[in-house]
Amino acid sequence: MSAHVEHTGSVKTFAMIWVTLLILTGITVGASLVDLNAFNIVIALLIASCKATLVVLFFMEARYSSKITKVTIVSALFFLLLLLGLSLTDYISRGWPH
Repeated sequence: MSAHVEHTGSVKTFAMIWVTLLILTGITVGASLVDLNAFNIVIALLIASCKATLVVLFFMEARYSSKITKVTIVSALFFLLLLLGLSLTDYISRGWPH
């Protein structure tokens, strides 16, 4: 079994990521106030994906993880996209009354 190696970033790095997350949260709030019709959810999901990526890479230190952890993260994302994609095809294929 290998020893755990600390790769924690500096306080400056974490502060910069925190400020970036706050800015992205502000952008999310600002985007919610603008009427973009169907694109509001797209913009919100893109911003949320960026924030989630920052949290996973820096605060959860996935960028310093072993290869098996990275494979697990990628496979989880793949199955999440598969689940969302199949759910979306079911939603789109239904005949909704107008």
